[in-house]
Amino acid sequence: MTLAEIKKIAVQHGIKVSGMKKADLVKAIQQLEGNDPCFATGTAAECRQDECLWRADCE
Repeated sequence: MTLAEIKKIAVQHGIKVSGMKKADLVKAIQQLEGNDPCFATGTAAECRQDECLWRADCE
């Protein structure tokens, strides 16, 4: 997912996107959605969240 697409989702959630990095935006969205803010934390191999919107970009 592109940064522009992520920013659009973040704005829809009321997140101020100015100056935020991709990983920080995704984590903020995850947290607001009630999920574990685990994006790009190095735990993708153990992740069981198969339906996660961010799965393809996660590390």
